[in-house]
Amino acid sequence: MKPSRRRFGRWVCGVVLLLFAAVCCAAPVGNAISAYVALNPGAQPEGAIAAGGTAADIPPRMLTAYKKAARQVGRAARTCRGMRWPILAGIAKAESHHAVGRTISAGGDIRPRIYGVLLNGSGAGGNTTVFSDTDNGRWDGTAQGERAVGPFQFLPSTWNDVGKDANGDRQADPHNADDAALGAAIHLCGNGRDLSKRAQLKAAIFQYNHSNAYVAGVLGFIDQYQVAAKDPELKNISARARTVIEAALTQRGVPYSWGGGSTSGKSYGFCCSPGGSSGAHIKGFDCSGLTLYAYSRVGIRLPRTAAAQAGVGRRIAAGLGTSALKPGDLVFFARVPGRDATIHHVGIYLGGGQMVNAPRPATAVRVDAVNTMPGYTGGARLL
Repeated sequence: MKPSRRRFGRWVCGVVLLLFAAVCCAAPVGNAISAYVALNPGAQPEGAIAAGGTAADIPPRMLTAYKKAARQVGRAARTCRGMRWPILAGIAKAESHHAVGRTISAGGDIRPRIYGVLLNGSGAGGNTTVFSDTDNGRWDGTAQGERAVGPFQFLPSTWNDVGKDANGDRQADPHNADDAALGAAIHLCGNGRDLSKRAQLKAAIFQYNHSNAYVAGVLGFIDQYQVAAKDPELKNISARARTVIEAALTQRGVPYSWGGGSTSGKSYGFCCSPGGSSGAHIKGFDCSGLTLYAYSRVGIRLPRTAAAQAGVGRRIAAGLGTSALKPGDLVFFARVPGRDATIHHVGIYLGGGQMVNAPRPATAVRVDAVNTMPGYTGGARLL
């Protein structure tokens, strides 16, 4: 595609079981993601958005940057309306696949830096127009011309107009996640756009890249991320409980896979569940795989099965009801309530009677009411 002066390069509860054990629930990106993948949601690579909406493909530090920019933009673009983090995530998904494969520091610096192709009219990467150097290589690493930079793929000349310091280091750097996300928010807001209105959102995306196919692709990403944006309010909880819950929530939309999930994230499962479902060709989580992953984010290594996980931490009796639970607690379900040997399912309590849940084959990780699953048999507190 042809970059414009205001636009910038192209660019995842069964278990590893003993035969009769209790079971659970019934590369670095190159310079930029290819235009084909960016503009064709059906051609997404491994780790892309699953149907139903998930933020699982967004590195946590990048997601933090998008949320922060959505909050900050009102100070830099006072007439902007309707900015929300899924809009920024949709753009960054198309431009750099969320900088996946890079190292992102606590302060937001992305290394190695992300560069687009040199815009010298050679035709490489789809560029047919020469863009003369404007930054003497400060941001794009070359004085031979311009190339798009950072996770939002700004031209240096555009960055001069929209770049702001968002992380407090007194430098506006397009290679910093916070700064780049805020710059993208400012650019998309334009002259007082209301991005809650579909027509104005489309206009903002078209300004970012003059391509109707690009607009359609990004809107698809935004709509799917918007589902994941409907997070429950997490108030008055510890930092560790928040980390566990957010790790689980980011996996919403990831498919259920019998035997799937590890401390590293989603994985292929195996065959077969009591109902005959195989996870061998599904990369995802079963119920205990999801809890195993989420708790590993705070250094807690859980056993692999739901029944074994019930033996960790302080038990909370079912007779006390869900009012005795705190966010982050494990919640268990048994074929015979009160008999731990029959526990077959586990979730993570959110508060308000809800839990993060990987229910069963042919579903995906989602938020459910605790009473959605039969046989509630209490919880366990590990935090």
